[in-house]
Amino acid sequence: MQDFLSVVSGSLVGLVLGIVGGGGSIIAVPLLLYAVGIGSPHLAVGTGAIAVSLSAFANLLNHAREGMVKWPCAMSFSAAGMAGAWAGSSLAIQVSGDLLLALFGLLMVVIGALMLARRNAEGNPDIRLSFATARQLLPLLLLIGFGVGALSGFFGIGGGFLIVPGLMLATGMPIVYAIGTSLVAVTVFGAATAGNYAASGLVDWRIAAFFIIGGLAGGGIGTMAGRRLGARKGMLGMVFALFVISIGIYVSWKAFSPLFG
Repeated sequence: MQDFLSVVSGSLVGLVLGIVGGGGSIIAVPLLLYAVGIGSPHLAVGTGAIAVSLSAFANLLNHAREGMVKWPCAMSFSAAGMAGAWAGSSLAIQVSGDLLLALFGLLMVVIGALMLARRNAEGNPDIRLSFATARQLLPLLLLIGFGVGALSGFFGIGGGFLIVPGLMLATGMPIVYAIGTSLVAVTVFGAATAGNYAASGLVDWRIAAFFIIGGLAGGGIGTMAGRRLGARKGMLGMVFALFVISIGIYVSWKAFSPLFG
C-alpha cells in the first residue's frame, strides 16, 4: 500500500508541475509525511529532495531546447546556491523534527503568498552575464543564490518560487527566462540536499523510486492538460497558491500544537 501511495503522491506532484509550471515540490514533503506515511520529517525531506531534483532536470531539458535558459547566470547562481543548500541541509539535520516541520509550514504560507503576488513582470530579455556585466550582476547572483540555496537545503524543496524572483531581482531578466533558468538551480539544490541527507542515511530509496515513477507519469498528463487549459493557468495557479497556504497552515498547526499542550 505504501508503494502505491508513493506513486499516487508522486503523480500529484508531477501533475501540478505540468499544469501550473512549478510549485509541485512544495507539497512533496507533506504528501510523504501524511499520505505515504513516512514517520520522520527528516526522512521525508531527504526522500523528497531526490524527486524534486530529477523532476526539475526533466523540465529543464524542455526549457533548454526552447532557448529559455540563461546558462552563465544559471551556473553562477547555482554554484553559490549549492554551497548554501549544503549549509542549509546540514543545519536542518541538527534541528528537531517538530521545529523543522513547523518552519516548513510557515514557509509554505510565505511561498503561497508569493505565488499569489507574482505577475508577468517586464524585463530585459537580452540580459547576460559576461565580462562587461560581471561587476554589476555577479555579486547579486552569488549573494542571492547562496541565500535561496540555504533555504532550499534547509527545507528540502526545489525552491523554484524563491529562485525565480531571486533571479529577476539579481539580473532584471523577464519571468519567462527566470523560470527556465531557475530549473538549473532547482536541479542542483535538490541534488546537493539529497546528497547530504543520503550521507546521513535519511533517504528511503524504495519510496523515492516509486515517487519518481509517479511524478514522471503525472508530469506527462499535467503537461498535456496544461496545453488544453491554456488561458485558465492563471486561475489554476491562484487556486494552487491558496491550496499551498492552506496546507502550510495545517502543517504548522500540527507541528506547533504539541508545544502548547
